[in-house]
Amino acid sequence: MKPVPYDPELEPGLAAFLDLVERIPLRADTILENRAHFATIVPSLEQQVGDRPVDVEERTVPGPPGAPDIVLTIIRPRGGVTGAPAFYAIHGGGMILGNRFFGIDGLVDDVLRFGAVGVSVEYRLAPEHPAPAAVEDCYAGLVWLAEHAAELGADPARIVVTGASAGGGLSAGVALLARDRGGPHLLGQVLLCPMIDDRNATASARQYDGIGAWDRHNNDTGWNALLGPLRGTDEASPYAVPARAKDVSHLPPAYVDVGAAEVFRDEATEYALRIWATGGQAELHVWNGGYHAFAGFSPGAEVSRAAVAARLSWLRRLLS
Repeated sequence: MKPVPYDPELEPGLAAFLDLVERIPLRADTILENRAHFATIVPSLEQQVGDRPVDVEERTVPGPPGAPDIVLTIIRPRGGVTGAPAFYAIHGGGMILGNRFFGIDGLVDDVLRFGAVGVSVEYRLAPEHPAPAAVEDCYAGLVWLAEHAAELGADPARIVVTGASAGGGLSAGVALLARDRGGPHLLGQVLLCPMIDDRNATASARQYDGIGAWDRHNNDTGWNALLGPLRGTDEASPYAVPARAKDVSHLPPAYVDVGAAEVFRDEATEYALRIWATGGQAELHVWNGGYHAFAGFSPGAEVSRAAVAARLSWLRRLLS
């Protein structure tokens, strides 16, 4: 199946992505090697924060019932805030890689742009911790944030959950859990190139089989690690695999953003369509020629600047 071509302005960033991130083929027997390599390319918290005027705090908080505690990194404008929005950030990494510092520079940016409280959660990774460990960890952190929002200077009615790739999938799963458990109120959910369908059978998944950033093979590796024998069965939890949720009504407004030239294009688009079909709110952006996570690796490209501007516009409208 012929793939959608990449935006030429994005091709250098894609090449850099592949050279830096996907140097080692990602398969079941190389997950730990890839994880160790990935850890070396994620800048430290101190490097990402730099001299920007924020206060940073680490908190260890209760995890899910019967599970270990989890660690949150909390970022606030220097001097504190009152009644601020809160961004609850869930990192990407295919459910098998990364840590709470991956992408935290963007969280710092949003904290300063919006005068917000930012919280990044450390969740357990597969295959050592299969589903539902990751989504339950993320939900436990969200519950703690909602219960302690006032202490942090945040408004518990203005929490937005946000993530890219696996983090987008986990954000969608957390929104489903909050709805079904009568849990924290979410003002919105930001789902960037979200990993939400274990079946890996869409046209876009077939188009990016062996090419591009986070291709179909990598996606197989991530889902196999997370779900094991439950993958592809009706036993797979919709909280771990949001595309399998039978009911996507009564969810917080969703911002769904994906490249047209990547594996997750069709599942992300379908999720937005299903939300609209229930009368729910979703804003969908499919960026022509965009590879997986293109805005982060090709920030100077015109399409990347447009994608960032669209997300910020949606957040300003949501928070107003």
